[in-house]
Amino acid sequence: MDTNPRDDFNLMIAGEAGQGLATFGELVVKALVRSGYYIVVTQSYHSRIRGGHNTFAVRLSTEPISTSRDALDLLVAMNSDGVRLHHDELAEDGIALADEKLDAEGARLVKVPFGDLAPGKFANTAGLGVVAALIGLDQALVDDLVQEQFGKKHPETADSNRTALENGYAWGREHLPRAGKRVKPATRSSTPRLALNGNQAIALGALSAGVRFVSFYPMTPSTSIPLTLIAAADKMGVAFEQAEDEIAAINMAIGASFTGAPAMVATSGGGFALMVEGISLAAMTETPVVIAVAQRPGPATGLPTRTEQGDLELVLHAGHGEFPRALYAPGSVEQCFHLTREAFLTAEASQGPVFILTDQFLADSFRAVDPLEVEGLETVPVPVDAQPVALPYRRYEVTDSGVSPRLLPGFSEHLVQADSDEHDEQGHITEDHGVRIAQVDKRLRKLDVIQERVIPPDASGDPNPDLLLVCWGSAKGAVEDAAAQMRAQGHSVGTLHFSQVWPLVPEQFVPALEGAKRVICCEGNAMGQFARLIRRETGFHIADTVLRYDGLPLTPEYILERCCTT
Repeated sequence: MDTNPRDDFNLMIAGEAGQGLATFGELVVKALVRSGYYIVVTQSYHSRIRGGHNTFAVRLSTEPISTSRDALDLLVAMNSDGVRLHHDELAEDGIALADEKLDAEGARLVKVPFGDLAPGKFANTAGLGVVAALIGLDQALVDDLVQEQFGKKHPETADSNRTALENGYAWGREHLPRAGKRVKPATRSSTPRLALNGNQAIALGALSAGVRFVSFYPMTPSTSIPLTLIAAADKMGVAFEQAEDEIAAINMAIGASFTGAPAMVATSGGGFALMVEGISLAAMTETPVVIAVAQRPGPATGLPTRTEQGDLELVLHAGHGEFPRALYAPGSVEQCFHLTREAFLTAEASQGPVFILTDQFLADSFRAVDPLEVEGLETVPVPVDAQPVALPYRRYEVTDSGVSPRLLPGFSEHLVQADSDEHDEQGHITEDHGVRIAQVDKRLRKLDVIQERVIPPDASGDPNPDLLLVCWGSAKGAVEDAAAQMRAQGHSVGTLHFSQVWPLVPEQFVPALEGAKRVICCEGNAMGQFARLIRRETGFHIADTVLRYDGLPLTPEYILERCCTT
């Protein structure tokens, strides 16, 4: 057995809803990030308030990482199912921890007397001490974190939490094999990193872009986007509304944007389906709006708390009629922030709907992120100045760019009209065939405005490789990690990650596809939706795919196993 401490470690907390698993996991995450480690979190949970089987997995490393992995170095089982379902996932030298009162057995299972270490509700704090001792975290740092977490709300529990933590540390150091030696110490950054997940980063990106209104109907896994915005609403001047349904939510956002408030909605596939008519309304009225779609498996309710990349074609084609749009698909927490900003700016520049495609994995995945630079960032320009507008004011003036002068109602003497029917330049309803053609062509020319801002795919690894792995959105980390492992084995491998999946500009990536001997597209759906889109738009057929649609995220192991057999 290897007794040397490692710089990469994978732990999982497993239990049922209602046992405080998420709080336990988030405390571990914060302690790791404050200790200087990089982390990637993968959460898996059932769609229920109590019961079911949930997991909170944390991969930590002394070096930057961007994806989870499968083999577990440490399993903390909060119930018997935690041992039964995940014991086989332990690495060769991995161990499992479980309460001594649980009916659970297995090789390398260590029974912990949690009842003796701390009473009732403080058992998780004792568990945190045991885990921190095993990893080798500074006890004073973890104690400060626990007091920060619980001290303000429940100051009367401070002594009990401190005692539970001390007992956990003491037991872990005395009884666990190689306690404190399993992980190399991390170097703490002079600038503390943030523990941030994808949805939080989307909300922060929206705030930095100048969002002033958010509407939503709660739907997993998107809800924490508006909740993060609501938490900052008073300080940042954001109005919000939990609507009665998704139809109302999208229409509220369009109304807010029409009056000058940069607006967004957040939803998932089933809720987005109800918004489709509103999407077309935004296109016809040429009103900027940002829609964040956090994907989960369908059809219908599907697997409401799992992950998938199955809604690309839905979002790409949502809305009746023909109109331009942009689709962003962040692959990291940092991209969630920056691409949300770009979505707001593109929506204003093109005067129409723009979409952010994320998913449950990225939405709930905490990462260690360097503080985001926000000084001097551009915000959405609100068109309140009527001076540059030619008279008479024509809201839907036919222009070379397709973008017409936009004023806000009530900010000038000009009449600002909007209509869901086809209209002339002034906004009056018309059925004139010539005007119809002119307005359709005008709106479609805005695609050129969007294409000028298109973010090219990110290429990494070997140029003109024997194998090129193509991916989009949250698959980024797993694909790049798998490619790095193959290169370490002497193979020629490159990657191509798309953080903007529409519109596609073939000149940006087709040469890379043609320069590879073999191309595989890796995505989280059953039909290879992005591979099909590339073929439709470029004629390039990606014959091989690695697809995952069991509700779990792509991992390097999953990709490597299938690349070898595809």
